[in-house]
Amino acid sequence: MNTDIWQEDDKKYIWHPATQMKDAESFAFPVIERGKGPYLYDRVGKEYIDIISSWWCNLLGHCNAEINAAVKKQLDTLEHVIFASFTHRPAISLCRELTPLLPPGLQRYNFCDNGSSAVECALKMAFQYHCQTGHPERQRFMCLAGSYHGETIGALAVGSMDLYARLYRPLLTEAIHIDGLDCYRCPYGEQRDSCNCACIEHAEAAFARYGNVTAALIIEPLLQGAAGMRIYPPAYITKLRRLCDAYGVLLIDDEIAAGFGRTGTYFAIEQSRVSPDILCTSKGLTGGYLPMSLTITTEAVYRAFYDDYETHKAFVHSHTYAGNPLGCTAATTVLRILQRDAVLETASATGTYLHAQLQASLGNHSHIGEIRHIALINALEIVASKDEKKPYPPSRRIGFQIARQAMKRGLLLRPIGDVIYFNPPLNIDRTTLDQAVAICTDAVHAVLGYR
Repeated sequence: MNTDIWQEDDKKYIWHPATQMKDAESFAFPVIERGKGPYLYDRVGKEYIDIISSWWCNLLGHCNAEINAAVKKQLDTLEHVIFASFTHRPAISLCRELTPLLPPGLQRYNFCDNGSSAVECALKMAFQYHCQTGHPERQRFMCLAGSYHGETIGALAVGSMDLYARLYRPLLTEAIHIDGLDCYRCPYGEQRDSCNCACIEHAEAAFARYGNVTAALIIEPLLQGAAGMRIYPPAYITKLRRLCDAYGVLLIDDEIAAGFGRTGTYFAIEQSRVSPDILCTSKGLTGGYLPMSLTITTEAVYRAFYDDYETHKAFVHSHTYAGNPLGCTAATTVLRILQRDAVLETASATGTYLHAQLQASLGNHSHIGEIRHIALINALEIVASKDEKKPYPPSRRIGFQIARQAMKRGLLLRPIGDVIYFNPPLNIDRTTLDQAVAICTDAVHAVLGYR
């Protein structure tokens, strides 16, 4: 079969995620045949730079030889086993090696198989914890404006992105939404690097009103991805932790996107010098190899479920592929490489280089409002007016047009509205980044002109 026939059969059978399939009428999806490092190759040999790490999870490049070898070896030993009646060394080894890297106090692991499931697990865990510790009135959840925590019903309920949740409102429980965090358009006139977090007043008001009936506050630490790669200061999380402590509310840290070095530390919340009560992680956990996630909590939370069978306090929550040995092996290998090769330190220097290159190429463009960054992540917000920070009408689909131009030139971008971003593998080389910046610049100029 040639490539055109494969693409036609893709249209015939497959409903791609988070995609308006009618768009494929004018732009057929490339059929990817193989990957290596930061590159993907289609069936006719065209090369694409995967600058978004295939939805942020490809931490160390495609087909990493060391991860490949470890997973192949595990495959010949044990591919899967029920995790409710058995355990195995890959899962135990992963917990042993990850625990010292976690924020202090986190040590009890519940295995899930995707990010949304990890969030669902955390919500149920927090709700049941309060029921079993004498506070059944705590049935509400708080979240931050612009937050995204997944697309299952429970996860949607604690998100603030109407794009994903609006249609399903009749199915969702009502969360408490805390305003703030658009640092690019800060109504207080503060600068991100010197911010005093005046917007915490919205959280203070929410806690004063609902703190006594709230089970948990869930946050994306430092980086709100689906909101447009918004970056906010660590001090804001520190203040939220204090509010949670004052009102007896659990703090759920959604590190699904931010974890494993994406923000410069193993977990983003480290930069606020506080620990959550529950941490969710996925994506980079297995280096993008296999679907797996973790919901990790404290001994205090765990003990609220530990009792005689007849009390019915057990956490009756499960996933068929929980604790999959192949996923655990991939994750353990990722951790070994990150530590042995000082990957985070190298990525920090590379991130500084990448930001400088983007600033030099596009920082003065009249329609690039801001190039914000944290570690290797760089987000370019496109605006109609730079002085007024005025966005384009969504109907113009400027980010989408730029992504199409970039794809034609061999760069994989997936914009969030009119925010285009770089979130490459942590071990990407500077030559590839130079190439990516040049293609991105050409794509911006093709859509918006050179001024």
